[in-house]
Amino acid sequence: MLVLVNLINYLADILIVLVIVDIFLGYFMSPYHPVRRALDSIVRPMLAPIQRLMPRTGMIDFSPMILIIVIGLVSRALIWLISIVY
Repeated sequence: MLVLVNLINYLADILIVLVIVDIFLGYFMSPYHPVRRALDSIVRPMLAPIQRLMPRTGMIDFSPMILIIVIGLVSRALIWLISIVY
């Protein structure tokens, strides 16, 4: 059980870091750079549904912050479910 909990925490942390790195690289790197394209291919499919649901707020995009919160909530919910089953 502990290994599964650690794996969920590890994957959630990796996803959060990827979202943050994608945000910062979006300011400095060309969208056609291979690193940026690789990150976008991982992060954008998770951001797209959130961006469709959220209203436009001008130049500020709050969808990455919502995604980070959702990743944290889902990982905690999975850990809670695992603790109930075991």
